[in-house]
Amino acid sequence: MLRELCKKMLPRSLWVYHANSGGCNGCDIEVLNVLTPYYDAERFGIKLVGSPRHADVMLCQGPASRATAKALKRAYDAMPAPKLVFAIGSCACGGGVWYDTYNIMGPVEKVIPVNYYVPGCPPRPEAILWGVAVAAGLVDKKTAPVRFKQLELPIAQYHPEDLIEKDGMVVYKRMDHV
Repeated sequence: MLRELCKKMLPRSLWVYHANSGGCNGCDIEVLNVLTPYYDAERFGIKLVGSPRHADVMLCQGPASRATAKALKRAYDAMPAPKLVFAIGSCACGGGVWYDTYNIMGPVEKVIPVNYYVPGCPPRPEAILWGVAVAAGLVDKKTAPVRFKQLELPIAQYHPEDLIEKDGMVVYKRMDHV
């Protein structure tokens, strides 16, 4: 439903505003790398703008810090409707390594509503470009099947009857069947 709404509201190109709310700049470098001629995001109609008043999409990097929360909220409010917000990187998605520090409020969603998440530390430029293209409806979302496998370790579990004393040390008996 959200994808169909995005197609209808944003039929041509996406103008993105790049907002950093206090991260390490690793994700900033990757976002700016997406806009270089090597990845050429403009072929999909994705263009970087310098003002949130001209933007359709906000790309947020870094956790929501107390120092930048008001500025981030003000930039979000300045964007015209309809608007989308992407949380780019682990810090914006969940707070990252600073999630429990005194000056970090947590993920970006604690300050502004987030529509899409692109995890990674930092995410590859291909992942950022693919996430924006999926949101715009330019490509179909594809997922890989998930397979679960129980990990079996060749280590004997602790059982008191498997312990022997050897040279003043307590060690496990050699387990031939494992």
